[in-house]
Amino acid sequence: MNTDTDYHRDVEAPGRAELVKRVRAKIDAMGVDYIYYQYISITGRVMGKAAPARHWETQARKGVQTWMGGVTNVLPDFRGNLIGFDSNAMECIALPDPETFCQLPWDKRVARVFCTLYYSLEDPNFPGKYYEYDTRGNLKRFDAEFRKAHNGLHLRVGLEPEMLWLKPKEGEVRPYEGITEPLAYHIGQFESARDVWMQVSDYARAMGLDMIQGDCEDAPGQIELNYQFDDALPTCDRMTTYRQICAEVARQRGLIACFMAKPFMGYAANGCHHNCSVWSGGSRELQQIIPGEVPGMEELWHYSTGGVNEFENKEGGWLPTELGHHVLGGSLKHIDALTCLGASTVNSYRRFNDYGLWAPIGANWGLQNRSCTIRISSPDRFEFRAVDSMVNPHLFCGALLKAMDDGIRNKIDPGKPEARNVTEVWQSGGEVKLIPLNLHDALEALKKDEVIRAALPGKLYDVFDEYKRDEWTRFLREVTNWDVERYLHCVP
Repeated sequence: MNTDTDYHRDVEAPGRAELVKRVRAKIDAMGVDYIYYQYISITGRVMGKAAPARHWETQARKGVQTWMGGVTNVLPDFRGNLIGFDSNAMECIALPDPETFCQLPWDKRVARVFCTLYYSLEDPNFPGKYYEYDTRGNLKRFDAEFRKAHNGLHLRVGLEPEMLWLKPKEGEVRPYEGITEPLAYHIGQFESARDVWMQVSDYARAMGLDMIQGDCEDAPGQIELNYQFDDALPTCDRMTTYRQICAEVARQRGLIACFMAKPFMGYAANGCHHNCSVWSGGSRELQQIIPGEVPGMEELWHYSTGGVNEFENKEGGWLPTELGHHVLGGSLKHIDALTCLGASTVNSYRRFNDYGLWAPIGANWGLQNRSCTIRISSPDRFEFRAVDSMVNPHLFCGALLKAMDDGIRNKIDPGKPEARNVTEVWQSGGEVKLIPLNLHDALEALKKDEVIRAALPGKLYDVFDEYKRDEWTRFLREVTNWDVERYLHCVP
């Protein structure tokens, strides 16, 4: 058997054996009986298997076998064929990353660990190679490549995951309603949901999320809780963890934790702005988020501190450094394809088409201009706004690194910032460039963009395109309440 593979190199990586031993000590000390071995599908769904904790050393050495097509959520297309893989596709290996081991605060007999995926050692073509459909594994490698290419420069990102807390409602056309009124920043409404958001926050801190602020926003049941920004991979892992926490709290309380982009027209959608900066230097430091010994590997409570923000112009003003301009230039050049990955569902584009409700439509950048897709929200960072809470953050951040790399290498000039309100200019018939306003056009933009497609290596792009064009086709094949209400009695 060939042992010169990605899998074997990672299993034998310096320091891994010590990490595996530390996890065993945590298992024994905390009384963990089961472990979820989880990975991320191409749409951001959490997939995986559970195994008794007594088998930890074996799973840490050999990994967990899982069907290759799990990355497409094991779903068929509208014709009934499994998307991307047939039923005879082989297994792949889910190898746990020990530093991500964490006890679940709602059931302390159970823990979870993130995994990196590899082709099986028996695969006839790519034995033991990194599995290119693994968007989380891809982000790890893209981040390392970006740092190496740019002398340690790295992306730090903070996410703003808006979501709705809904309660079921019987006998209505819309079978749900928000647990709060659509009154943004209203402390009385936030207080009415205190039991929910405090439980989420407590669980989050127990899993390594440094919670910093929260509020009610302006849709029914809409609450945004923010955690501290960090390097791209841990931030994306924490976003996945946050969604799992919300889902668990909803199960306990008989609610719906809704990350769908646009459940209500006429109200603000569930955006997930990505606040981005590029840094050199710094170190990973333990943050004392909770008292006492942490219920998992200490690395989960590490955040990047110090270093130099190379985006921020230290001489004052809102315009970034020359490097920052190039970062913006790359992001702007690839803005349409990035939108496809940030707004990845049919429903995502309801958000852009409900004009005037905070969502961007301009394919441009501006200073504190929310009608632009790229907004300088503070002198030390930019905000990519064409992203919603259905995003696969690992996939999007991997693509963003590719766009930034292109901007830096080719010194791309983003031009002058847009000062106009893009929505008003467009509605009045003025000239302005728009991002794609439906999923089909976004997929066409991604198809033409080789740089962003490089963030979907191998056949990952083909599978993503197949998955999303099937979604578009299903949408076109569906008769909705809107069709019936508009056309049932349209003639004579």
